[in-house]
Formats: sequence, C-alpha cells, structure tokens
Amino acid sequence: MDPPPDVEFHKSPRLLVWRPHGPLNESAVNGIIKFMGDEEATSNKPFHRFTDTSEIDAVDLNFRYIFHVSLFRRLSYSGRPPVKSAILATDATAVHYARMHALLTEGSSLKVKIFGAREDVAKWLKIPVEFIAGQ
Repeated sequence: MDPPPDVEFHKSPRLLVWRPHGPLNESAVNGIIKFMGDEEATSNKPFHRFTDTSEIDAVDLNFRYIFHVSLFRRLSYSGRPPVKSAILATDATAVHYARMHALLTEGSSLKVKIFGAREDVAKWLKIPVEFIAGQ
C-alpha cells in the first residue's frame, strides 16, 4: 500500500514519519491509524513512529475521541514487540492531547513520548536527525 502524501516510511531504520498539515482533526488521525494498521498487519517487523505536528494550524479533536483512539491503538497493537512513538509538539493543545495519548497507552507495547525538539526525538529513537528533518 502506498503511504498517504503526508507519510514517509524509511525501511532502514524502520521508521514511519507522519507530518500532518493544516487542521489536525479526526479525519487526519483516522487516515494515519488506518495506514499504520495496514502496515502492521502486513509487516513481519516492528517499526517506530514519528509524528511531526509543527505544520498543523489548528487542533480539532476532543477528549472522547483521543480516549477511543488511544484505547483502540493499545488493544490493536497488544502482544506485539515494543515500538517507540515520538511526537514533536509545541502547540499547547497538541501537547495536551499527545500527553493524554501517552498516558492512555502507558504499560502497553506502544512507548509514546512527547518532545519539543527534533534533536531530542532523534536521540530517543537512536537515528540521525536527517530522518526526521522538516521538509
């Protein structure tokens, strides 16, 4: 399956990069969840994730939606090898929802962490920063 236009997949180091643009809303999140689920179902190797929210201009999400998405991801990835999911967020609302997602997936195979700088993301993911440099 070809990735959506705002998604890159690096085969080495096994990294999915999502850079949403414009409003961050349910439609955008549903799209990336579907793509990740399809990739997880067809791949025999785990992959880390990086979400770069630096190009969003609004956040149109709510607690109930984030709660459902986080629990869905927690359950749908259950029993699989641990993966890291780094979120670059500086917008206060994006940080709030990212923290909620991290809290709701805590204790699962999804290790979610929020960052304010790309260098910190690269260090945590143990990759060169070039893999996650902005476009």
